[in-house]
Amino acid sequence: MSESRPPFPPFTLETATQKVRGAEDGWNSRDPRKVSLAYSEDSRWRNRHEFVTGREQIVAFLTRKWAGELEYRLIKELWAFTGNRIAVRFAYESHDAAGQWHRSYGNENWEFNEAGLMTYRHASINDLAIAETDRLFHWPQGRRPDDHPSLSDLAL
Repeated sequence: MSESRPPFPPFTLETATQKVRGAEDGWNSRDPRKVSLAYSEDSRWRNRHEFVTGREQIVAFLTRKWAGELEYRLIKELWAFTGNRIAVRFAYESHDAAGQWHRSYGNENWEFNEAGLMTYRHASINDLAIAETDRLFHWPQGRRPDDHPSLSDLAL
């Protein structure tokens, strides 16, 4: 296999945690092409009610997503892992074009191939409209600082 994305399965607590933080960092870049490279060429997603297959559809999906979810900031947290699978919980904050802020919560189930590329991603997500004063994610756009509270620290 010519492409790979360490760490590789089977995962340990350390490598599963690294994989989750790598995914968070990628999504916080809001660069659809860059993010798509963490997935296999034939990766399959269920994201809410949408089904996405392959990197080109991933790029199109993320491009559309981030065009409407402005000032997007995401935190992911490892929930469980075994072998080549990882479960995470996450929350992100963003606002729409009208300025309404939302916090979206959810869970994802991931499966990886031997090269460390994600082959399956199943995301269940709920949205909550929030006031701008209720925001909790205030770091500058991009990677979440290492000293920023986690979801558990924020009681989310």
